[in-house]
Amino acid sequence: MNKPKSMKTIESDKFWDGVAAKYSQKAVPNEEMYQKKLKETQSYFSSEMRVVEFGCGTGTTAIHHAPFVGQIDAIDISENMLKIGRERAHQVGVGNIDFHLGTLHDFNAEAESVDVVLGLNVIHLIPNWQVVIAEVARILKPGGVFVSSTGCLGGSYMRFLKLVVPVGKCFGLMPDLFVITEDELADEIKAAGFSIESQWHYGHKDMEVFIIARKNAL
Repeated sequence: MNKPKSMKTIESDKFWDGVAAKYSQKAVPNEEMYQKKLKETQSYFSSEMRVVEFGCGTGTTAIHHAPFVGQIDAIDISENMLKIGRERAHQVGVGNIDFHLGTLHDFNAEAESVDVVLGLNVIHLIPNWQVVIAEVARILKPGGVFVSSTGCLGGSYMRFLKLVVPVGKCFGLMPDLFVITEDELADEIKAAGFSIESQWHYGHKDMEVFIIARKNAL
């Protein structure tokens, strides 16, 4: 029997479904930085790799990466986001992306079956983000790679957003948002069995953190 979704998850589903069309039209905030992240990530790819991206949104990054890998499973909680992603992939002739509705846990990949996991601009939106990192570690092969970009607001003035989020959610203006620090994120990744190979900042006040971590071999 399927477990019912929590109220928070249902609310976030509705929020992202509602903004999907507008979100799909937004330009990348910093194209130069986006290209840097794409290039660094692609340096870890090879043509036979299986990649899983959770929180894929409208599939833009998955489509960029598709020519460099064998298969991408792109996962999101918003069906409207996924619909746009499927249409975009079809329009550009990309056939090696499968789009899945749900969470990384819903996807339930076999243990040690994935070469690379991407979690881009999503970890700070997940209530149980520590559990998600543990799931990433479970499904990655030894030596596999976890790529994340995360808003780490805990050490900045933006940490006070946690006081505003509940009100914003009540009015459908905001999704879930969780205030974490860069140290908390990096420590959690390392505690899950990873070694961090790249870690750098970008964005407003350097509050965005890009991390590439490799799962430790047994």
